[in-house]
Amino acid sequence: MKILIVDDDKILAETTATLIQCIGGHQAYITDEPTEIFQQCVSGNVDVVMMDVNLPGAQWEGQLVSGADLSRLLKNQPETASIPVMLVTAYALVNERKRLLEASQADTFYAKPILDFESLVAALEQLAQGKT
Repeated sequence: MKILIVDDDKILAETTATLIQCIGGHQAYITDEPTEIFQQCVSGNVDVVMMDVNLPGAQWEGQLVSGADLSRLLKNQPETASIPVMLVTAYALVNERKRLLEASQADTFYAKPILDFESLVAALEQLAQGKT
């Protein structure tokens, strides 16, 4: 499985990628650049996107965007709509998750800090298996 990790925290992203690779044997790629996200997704090199909500400074077509915005954009383009997106954030309270999922059109939500990487890998695998 090929996982695109979108996170502005490079050290956290690299640690997450390493653990995903070690636990699940999956390939993990890292970026926080919106253009690269779309290029990777359109190319067919991505089975699941793990998207941080907070992406300070990220821009798409001259506008500042969040991970939720990018998720919605991915879900609204025919070439990328079927790629599952997992939103990841430390900032959403339980009652905000439903609103965040609806606004982003993401498939699921995972809270930071990630303490159980086996559970994370299992959730990513389930998302990929449900991919149409």
